[in-house]
Amino acid sequence: MKQAEIRKNGYKALVDSLGVVGMLRFLQQLEVGSGDYTLERHQASVPTLEEFQQFTHTVSKP
Repeated sequence: MKQAEIRKNGYKALVDSLGVVGMLRFLQQLEVGSGDYTLERHQASVPTLEEFQQFTHTVSKP
């Protein structure tokens, strides 16, 4: 089976199983990320209680 056939059959299987929107959402999850997660995680600052409360207050406003 050629690459084009495999891709076509794969898309058809996804559409048949998930629908077009579900297929697109699934394919979006396959994007390759960038950066160094481990390094960035260790460099991230932990928010203070006040910063967290301020954030939750602004997010919860309608």
